[in-house]
Amino acid sequence: MLEPPILKARASGRMLWIPGSDFLMGSDRHYREEAPAHRVRVDGFWVDTCPVTNRDFSAFVEATGYVTTAERPANPADYPGAIMEMLAPSSVVFIKPKSPVDLTNHYNWWKYVRGANWRHPRGPASTIKGLLEHPVVHVTFDDAQAYAAWAGKELPTEAEWEFAARGGLEAADYVWGEEMLPGGRHMANTWQGEFPVQNSREDGFEGTSPVGSFPANGYGLFDMAGNVWEWTTDWYQEHGMIDSPCCTISNPVGAELSNSYDPRQPQISIPRKVMKGGSHLCAPNYCRRYRPAARMAQPVDTATCHLGFRCIVRS
Repeated sequence: MLEPPILKARASGRMLWIPGSDFLMGSDRHYREEAPAHRVRVDGFWVDTCPVTNRDFSAFVEATGYVTTAERPANPADYPGAIMEMLAPSSVVFIKPKSPVDLTNHYNWWKYVRGANWRHPRGPASTIKGLLEHPVVHVTFDDAQAYAAWAGKELPTEAEWEFAARGGLEAADYVWGEEMLPGGRHMANTWQGEFPVQNSREDGFEGTSPVGSFPANGYGLFDMAGNVWEWTTDWYQEHGMIDSPCCTISNPVGAELSNSYDPRQPQISIPRKVMKGGSHLCAPNYCRRYRPAARMAQPVDTATCHLGFRCIVRS
């Protein structure tokens, strides 16, 4: 297939063509929200070889003056009854506990940090100096869509993302095959040790890693497992109840809401999109979601330190 003219300046080393096909999406072997496995057809598309980086996002902000959701105070009208200080510009940051904690309460390690945003990923005293090739984080769904529109691209659907992540492997557990550590080799940036208190960093990283630090999948795409979760355009619908909402956190005002969010239900004020791929915080003892079938619901208004995105172009 000939390369579309719009991509000539973008495709060199940055995007790859994924031919359309049908594939077995989801899994019946892991978390309930991934089931049932079912066949899906996707058309061909171009996809970024890596997640959008801090360097990429910096260029977007410099060109447009865009201000992310985490850098703006929340609108009180959107969160009736909220404590005013909770509406200050902030984002969700992983804070490692000093001792073992109750794993059923993810607020033991997730904290809203005032002044945390894509420029200051761990809080106002931090910077992205030395992190330009790391994935941009602390971006909401609207932020990701704004970047994609500026770049002349789009965000993928859940099916497109999962198809690309599988790299041509039908129903494999991981984007590289059936073994988590083939030959003892770490294939993605994930958590080793006892989450959330001890990370042995056997893969060489604690926190995000530069994109492309681990082997590409069968389609030549990097970081399709681990490092950061990635936004998709699908509204979240449950196939089965989420066993543990390990990687998602609601705005404080909406924390009491259920995991099942649907914009067609007016009583639910914060709809959720599907995020895919797992992150550097996924661990065998808690969240084994560094697999292509894994999926979680993420509130569209909430940014975190382990959530980014990549873009596609449909031809």
